[in-house]
Amino acid sequence: MKAVDCILAFIGGAIIGAATGILLAPEKGTDTRERIAEALRKRGIRLNSKEMSDLVDDITEELSNSQEAAAQ
Repeated sequence: MKAVDCILAFIGGAIIGAATGILLAPEKGTDTRERIAEALRKRGIRLNSKEMSDLVDDITEELSNSQEAAAQ
């Protein structure tokens, strides 16, 4: 494996790990969603509660798929 591939794999794993940690932290889901919404608002992205819920569901599904693919 080339050094660049190792670095990219490490960075990708770190991003997935960080996202998983945020979503699975022992914090209330509503608190986590509010923190995500606030971070998005700071970047000029506004979501209503339905859109936020859909976003969290999409992220959770992607993380599950990534973890399953990594396990294979």
